[in-house]
Amino acid sequence: MLSSPVDMVLVGVAALLIFGPKRLPELGKSLGQGLGNFKKALTDASDGLNNPSSTPIVSSKDPQLTENKSSEEQS
Repeated sequence: MLSSPVDMVLVGVAALLIFGPKRLPELGKSLGQGLGNFKKALTDASDGLNNPSSTPIVSSKDPQLTENKSSEEQS
């Protein structure tokens, strides 16, 4: 992929030419936040697999659950 510093410089220059100097920091921030959210989701998922009773899969605020629960209670 990017095996040398020259390759990274070329990619950086290409990104600067394509997106411009004003938009590039915004894109970097968005990319960093996205990667952070992805990493957090992976951590949460692996924690859920290791200890399934600690985190619920479905929220109790789910409207379908509320409807199913209330229809079961009426029966």
